[in-house]
Amino acid sequence: MKDSSATAIFEQASKLKRLQREVEKVIRGKPETIKFAIVTLLARGNLLIEDVPGIGKTTLSNALAKALNLSFQRIQFTSDLLPSDITGLSVYNQKSDRFEFKPGPVFANIVLADEINRATPKTQSALLEAMAEGQVTVDGVSRRLPEPFMVIATQNPTEHHGTYPLPESQLDRFMLRLHIGYPSRNEERQILLDRQTANPLDYVEPVMEREEILFLQNLVMKVRMDDDLIEYLLQIVEQTRRSEFIELGISPRGSLALFRSAQALALVEGRDFCIADDIKRLVIPCFAHRLILSGRFTGAVHKAYEAERILAEIISKVKVPV
Repeated sequence: MKDSSATAIFEQASKLKRLQREVEKVIRGKPETIKFAIVTLLARGNLLIEDVPGIGKTTLSNALAKALNLSFQRIQFTSDLLPSDITGLSVYNQKSDRFEFKPGPVFANIVLADEINRATPKTQSALLEAMAEGQVTVDGVSRRLPEPFMVIATQNPTEHHGTYPLPESQLDRFMLRLHIGYPSRNEERQILLDRQTANPLDYVEPVMEREEILFLQNLVMKVRMDDDLIEYLLQIVEQTRRSEFIELGISPRGSLALFRSAQALALVEGRDFCIADDIKRLVIPCFAHRLILSGRFTGAVHKAYEAERILAEIISKVKVPV
């Protein structure tokens, strides 16, 4: 890699640390979750946050958009939500005697799809083109979405009444799946104190601009991953395809997601090269939701736990390059 790229990455690392600190004003005690959310954006991916209500999924999305000075839209997914409620629709204008397109909330930099599994499969699929290609097609006309663009979707893994599980093809569009988890006692005390007189979201300040984010997204692809690390990544992928506990292993899209997110993680940590630890840290959030386990595992929560356990076992068995 040219020295100029390495210098640029080093210079941007301090800005990314500022960004993380700004979001940490609101989301207490979850630095890894915040870091991986930033990684997803820089790697041009989409994020699925799966956790119980009230943990801070929506707040994280809002704080990230505010700290990045990006447009933000929240869509509350319900059973009666229509695809046009997301993408927009053509409305007849009597004055001009023609149909005019009214863009939906998906035309924003960061789109929060809240409780995505409460909408019907037809409505869920309205996001697929946006997530995969950065555009939406309405009435035969394709329209580009603003850049950068990221969907942050949330769902509750324990409540299934009135929900429609995301199909594998849609889960595969999410680069990472994260769990926020409960805060510690001291962290929860600080959350209460932070909100005693005001909402800490009101004090989140923009630390980056749109052009800087686009520059960082391009910079991610200049982060070096040596051949032995690529081989290490591929061995992990191959083991998911051979395991007796896994019916369907990781696809090439999943391999690329791990490759690109590892590059982004290295950049966030101020390096112009990847290390094995980048891959190890991202295997579970990148792969667990993509696996289809064998029929011996039943129940969504049980399957999610088993997928993570199987991946952890695979990681422990694959030899780390020296």
